[in-house]
Amino acid sequence: MKQGILVYLNGTSSSGKTSISTELINQKEIPFYHLSIDDFFKNYNDFINNKFPDEPPKEIDHQVVSQIVDDSIFSVFHSTIKLLLEFGFNVIVDTIIDNDKRFNEFVDQFFDQPTLFIGVICSKEELIRREQTRGDRRIGLAASQFSKVYCFDEYDLEVNTEEMNPTECAEKILSLIKSNKEYTVFKKSRKKNNPS
Repeated sequence: MKQGILVYLNGTSSSGKTSISTELINQKEIPFYHLSIDDFFKNYNDFINNKFPDEPPKEIDHQVVSQIVDDSIFSVFHSTIKLLLEFGFNVIVDTIIDNDKRFNEFVDQFFDQPTLFIGVICSKEELIRREQTRGDRRIGLAASQFSKVYCFDEYDLEVNTEEMNPTECAEKILSLIKSNKEYTVFKKSRKKNNPS
């Protein structure tokens, strides 16, 4: 059975990842499943909020909570992606890579999968404008992520959501998939990170 294609959308909050994902899912030519790290954290937060008392007996630093929980949630997220790909499903991953550790973990997990690494690009000024217009995001979140998320200088494809609407971005992605061009960024990254 043929392995699924992994389409990895990397961009800040409000850059347009989810809108592009929706367009990719709505087209009928190539079927996709969509996985967002936000859904995994939301489900965990819902579980915590519904199962535990409001006031814990002891306060702990947010960094400690993050160290305990985040890696485990990312591990389940990655395992779910891997499982769907093994079943032969095409998967769109909508998340951010904001540090080398996350990037290396992802490369280690998926270097042998057909992975299309896509930069969803948008200026800081436009991201701020979108946050203010939407009203459902913390103002300044995208700006705080900007330099970390866009520190990668190589993608298989970049789409600029200021210059193209989500449908045009999705069409550009589909065009690359249909071209049968090899996706090389993760394979090269693997070689850079782990010389042999």
